[in-house]
Amino acid sequence: MAAMARDPLHGLNPPQRAAVLHVDGPLLVLAGAGSGKTRVIVEKIAHLIHSGRYPARRIAAITFTNKAAREMRERVAKRIRGDAAQDLTISTFHALGLRMLQVDHAKLGLRRGFSIFDADDAAAQLKDLLPPGSKPDAIEAAKQLVSRAKNAGLSPDHAAEAARSGREREAAALYARYQQRLAAFNAVDFDDLIRLPVQLLESDAEAVMAWRERIGYLLVDESQDTNDAQYRLLKALAGDQGHFTCVGDDDQSIYAWRGANPENLLELGRDYPALQIIKLEQNYRCSNRVLRAANALIAHNPHEHPKTLWSDQADGERIRVWECKDAAHEAEKVAAEIQFIAQKHAAPWSEFCILFRGNHQSRALEKALQLLRIPYHLSGGTAFLDRGEVKDALAWLRLLANPDDDAAFLRAVQSPNRGVGATSLQRLGELAAQGHLPLSRAAESLAIGKQLPPRAANALQGFCDIVRGLRADARTLPPAELVRKLNERSGLLAALRALCKDEAQFHARRRNLDELADWFDGPKTSGPGELAAALALLSHADKGDAGNQVRLMSMHAAKGLEFRFVFIVGVEDGNLPHEASIEEGRIDEERRLLYVGITRAKERLWLSHAREAQRWGDRLRLKPSRFLDELPSDELQRDGADPVADAAHKAERRSAGIANIRALLAD
Repeated sequence: MAAMARDPLHGLNPPQRAAVLHVDGPLLVLAGAGSGKTRVIVEKIAHLIHSGRYPARRIAAITFTNKAAREMRERVAKRIRGDAAQDLTISTFHALGLRMLQVDHAKLGLRRGFSIFDADDAAAQLKDLLPPGSKPDAIEAAKQLVSRAKNAGLSPDHAAEAARSGREREAAALYARYQQRLAAFNAVDFDDLIRLPVQLLESDAEAVMAWRERIGYLLVDESQDTNDAQYRLLKALAGDQGHFTCVGDDDQSIYAWRGANPENLLELGRDYPALQIIKLEQNYRCSNRVLRAANALIAHNPHEHPKTLWSDQADGERIRVWECKDAAHEAEKVAAEIQFIAQKHAAPWSEFCILFRGNHQSRALEKALQLLRIPYHLSGGTAFLDRGEVKDALAWLRLLANPDDDAAFLRAVQSPNRGVGATSLQRLGELAAQGHLPLSRAAESLAIGKQLPPRAANALQGFCDIVRGLRADARTLPPAELVRKLNERSGLLAALRALCKDEAQFHARRRNLDELADWFDGPKTSGPGELAAALALLSHADKGDAGNQVRLMSMHAAKGLEFRFVFIVGVEDGNLPHEASIEEGRIDEERRLLYVGITRAKERLWLSHAREAQRWGDRLRLKPSRFLDELPSDELQRDGADPVADAAHKAERRSAGIANIRALLAD
């Protein structure tokens, strides 16, 4: 027993152990839902270091969210003695790309302190480049086309060469003008954080050798979610030898709509003939009944490397399938069941999750939960970084970091309003263009003061004085203190106070600015530029702890999470699978989406569908999802199909209801 206890790999099952010990050559770990893939990655990092094969500074583990990166770093730190964990690179693809750009910015025509445009900044620039009066849908479509070209790793020239239609040629021309605009602003957008490092590594032999020296071994989590540019980055860093471990699950590939290409898992085998494949099929999360249902469902999809998940856990209760009158009835039934189960099992609210295909389905659920006073947290509300006062403060930070950031200047000079109107800003833009200057430099010139009304000129001068003072403070103040001073000196807090109806509303919104300052506590960074860049990489979904509340979220948002009790609503044809997927023949991804939803359930699962819906004043008849017929009937308990079980179910709830009434009377 003592020898076993000293074995760092004790407790790993044989495939997990094999994945950890495989060091030489490329490896693909096909990790089923709940199969312990994160533990495998953590143990592999520890093995690479402790065996002496690679020092920590030459190991990089890439994830898709900052939350996953933080959790992995915490787990590795507990596993590795000393400071080695600090030397590891554990980050998202975008954070790695940013690091590469910060090191090699000059080779890509960027100056130090470049800005990172967020989605709103990018949309604003594209709107300006499109014909006047372009509608929001047209702007969004243009943004998607440009983003798609970048995620495919295409430069503007390559996009023009690949264009086959008039629309594609127009998009390529827009892409070229947009990149020229970014270059003028010394800025990149999120897609550039991957595309530009790929461009560098594929064209500069010196740079690729340097980065392969820095990163000797690469681990990629959720590799089925990589887009084409990310896959090319992986290949460029790994080289022909393929010193990497990719961990993924083709059955959980649900992000094709944002550019993910599950075919990359197959490409690995073609690009690396020596690729070894290890399957993790033992599930540590779900009951066997849930797993049998999930296996039966996903078996209808084609597989290059089929998996069959299994568990040592008990079968558990059958999966409940409810037919409801409409969405309101469905929501009421779900809320009542949650209340009953919570009381029966003394279960905290945080062990319950309600999943849906689209966020619009949450409204009826929220109403039903509110009526029963069940606390809930809706994922996907207004994200912290999307709140107006936070975006205003970030614009100021970006301007302090990069005087060439015109997008940040335009937001900061108008936040708060200081009397510099659109006409004055247009004149400023004309002067900046004539002198080939960024807006902030043009604003400081004596010439602009003579061309503006006195009030606007004075306001602009006052703004420049504040920016100059804060930029000087940035060299000496700790980052968090700088943010707090910025909130005061910029006038943002005063503007908030004037905007809010009462003191309570003001304090609530002020807390957002205080929290922003708190985010900057601790990181070892120098100046606002590094901080703003780091903050730009924070995923909107990473913030906000739901606490002890029922979770409401889309199935897309649920990947990677698990709950004791899971309800999936709206399991109807036209919704799941989605109508567009049926028309376009993309049923496979919808099936994978339901598979992801089903495998979130640790203990019990409910699936519900409505008979009818109200659309544009008409009652529409709905059909149960075709996926329900793909689930094994032995694992399901449908309403009315088992009179004995239904009667027992109703009797249990009656007795619980009577007990609640007695308790109320006793009070």
